[in-house]
Amino acid sequence: MWVPGVGLLSRLMLSAMTRAGRFCILKSGAVRLMDVPAGNRRGLSDYYPHLMPSVGFGKSSSRVYRCRSETKRYITSPRVAETLVRILRGKRKSCQLFLECNPGPGILTRALLESGAKVIALESDETFIPQLKSLGKKVNGRLEVVYCDFFKLDPRSRGILTPPVMTSDMLFQYLGIEAQPWSKGAPLKAIGILPPKNERSALWKLLHDLYSCTSIYKYGRLELNLFISEKECRKIMANPQNPSLYQALSVLCQIACGIKLLHTESCLSFGTYTANGQLAKQKHRESLEQNLCFIQLTPHRNLFAGTLTPFNYDVFFHMLRQCFMKRNAKLIDHLHSLSPIDAMHILKQIKKNKDVKVIDMYPEDFQHLFETIECSKDDNYKWLYDDFMEDVII
Repeated sequence: MWVPGVGLLSRLMLSAMTRAGRFCILKSGAVRLMDVPAGNRRGLSDYYPHLMPSVGFGKSSSRVYRCRSETKRYITSPRVAETLVRILRGKRKSCQLFLECNPGPGILTRALLESGAKVIALESDETFIPQLKSLGKKVNGRLEVVYCDFFKLDPRSRGILTPPVMTSDMLFQYLGIEAQPWSKGAPLKAIGILPPKNERSALWKLLHDLYSCTSIYKYGRLELNLFISEKECRKIMANPQNPSLYQALSVLCQIACGIKLLHTESCLSFGTYTANGQLAKQKHRESLEQNLCFIQLTPHRNLFAGTLTPFNYDVFFHMLRQCFMKRNAKLIDHLHSLSPIDAMHILKQIKKNKDVKVIDMYPEDFQHLFETIECSKDDNYKWLYDDFMEDVII
């Protein structure tokens, strides 16, 4: 049961249901998906993609459009596009559905279409839309072009929104894609390149959406195939064997998804475009950058099979963030500030000794720790919250 907290002092209880308020008291018994009223459950209908007639989305003003502050990478090598198609399509000749994020000049788009796939191109730069629509006219309806930025769907920030502004509900309703149960496969595959200047923010947002089953994850276990910098790739795949790279983001990614490294490619195979749509020259510093890694993130079917749910995921986020603030400290020292439940009792239940450090815990160990505290019968109140802690990075 969740009760709004009133007049709590320096030690506060963390809400696992953000819509109920920032601070709540967590009593015994975790909220599970089976406790949610049927009308509030997501993914109750079967998936069958069909493209609906084109509709007009709001256009941005030319003044706002010209003020680009974000750099985007695009695939400019046909060889790379052919390699990605072989990886994603394999020997399949059936018509698969792909959601391509910011295709730009459409190099990969053409390769996918030539393989027999159906593509929904989400392009945020109006410069490329005419040529993508021209390509769509040649492939018998297998290419749909939408003015949209995949990585800005359903923004959590309350700041100024830059065009194109769209929600996942608007997009999926327009495409005629219905939600399906989490237990089923992915409704479609998304392909894209994480924004180079804010990869971490994009990853954090995707994780929040995934764990809360909001935004694109209201529609099922969407599979993401993304290019990401080699540095960030090593971090999300790190574990205690790579202590210098291991962090809360590593744990959250590995608990939520199956992660596969599909391909590694030089930065020279990608390009950026100027405001007038011309291919920009590759800077010397960029040409010497690390490679980009093409990874596949597939949400686990059993992610919410246990105690962890879309209603208490933020407690899990808080636990990990607080632990990794002092990554070399002993876990037992963190437990005293995380939960009023006896720390030694918790350690015995998860079969860890009192000297174990945060950096020694594998992702599955953190999940076991969270579930152990959530399921404990020793106390009505499971979690403690420090009021000086800031919100998780969005």
